[in-house]
Amino acid sequence: MQTPASMVMGIVFAPLGLVLLFTAAITPQWREGQTRLDLARPGSLLRTMIKSHGSVDSLLLVRSDGLWESCLQVEHSELKQCWPVAGPYQRDRRVRLAQGLVLTSLFLCGTGIVLACIGVRCWTDIPLRGVAATGGLLVVMAGLLSMIALVVYTHNLERLGVHDSQQEVNNTRFPQLSLRPAGSLYFGWLGSCLQVLGGGALVFSFKRPKCRTCPEFAACPACRRCSEIRNKPDSDMTEDRSSKRLLRI
Repeated sequence: MQTPASMVMGIVFAPLGLVLLFTAAITPQWREGQTRLDLARPGSLLRTMIKSHGSVDSLLLVRSDGLWESCLQVEHSELKQCWPVAGPYQRDRRVRLAQGLVLTSLFLCGTGIVLACIGVRCWTDIPLRGVAATGGLLVVMAGLLSMIALVVYTHNLERLGVHDSQQEVNNTRFPQLSLRPAGSLYFGWLGSCLQVLGGGALVFSFKRPKCRTCPEFAACPACRRCSEIRNKPDSDMTEDRSSKRLLRI
């Protein structure tokens, strides 16, 4: 069977989008910000911890947040600390909404890919176009849900858990962080777009190809070659019709 190009496109783009979105979901780089910590004050704990690095008056810290994990790292150093999201950031309804939408998107996309693989049926002659199109519809819905989650998070990026950040800043005497989108957010956008494209391609495969040259069929299955019927001599066509009439009698 010659698999339609729309099915091939869908069966390639949908899993790729799923992988990218899953990578974005488990990594803590949805947003990040930098701040400089003054170590000139005597008795600084961090100054004591990094005394092996020589005389250091200040450190540049990088704070990154994801959906389920946050990290704090000293730039150009292996010193890094990660912890599960907590506090007002975790309780923020917009963060919880993004978490729920992303999880739902991953589940729908995985289910849609399974249905699409069953519908394509590359090991047989006739594809199940309805099943493949249903899987594509689930993949499109998954892409739209993940896009909604990304829009909500990106639009409120600097306001998510702002009370928690402000409290932490006051406790450690940091200057206020200037937060910006990070790499995981871009992976999520790319994965969502691929999901929509792949799912849309599978949905388009629902339409059966029209074979106008076939004398007795309004539409042929995808694997049946109309050229064989078109190139068949008229005498053979007449004999076939006569045999069918005899069988009916």
